[in-house]
Amino acid sequence: MNYLFLIPISISLGAIGLGAFLWSLHTNQYEDLEGAAVRVLNPDAPPIPPRKSPNLKNPFGTRSGLSNPTS
Repeated sequence: MNYLFLIPISISLGAIGLGAFLWSLHTNQYEDLEGAAVRVLNPDAPPIPPRKSPNLKNPFGTRSGLSNPTS
């Protein structure tokens, strides 16, 4: 009789899954299924500009006691 709690749990999980599917249909998640694949392969798209690289020589700035570590 300990297994009887599994029935309402499985029904509620199924209802949650069905609700999520119906929500995705209602918000038009399936309208453009091939758009992302076409955008990836589009050679005419403008290139993404490179990001400015941070200062790699000293990313933390200079401090008065650490500017010349050899002395």
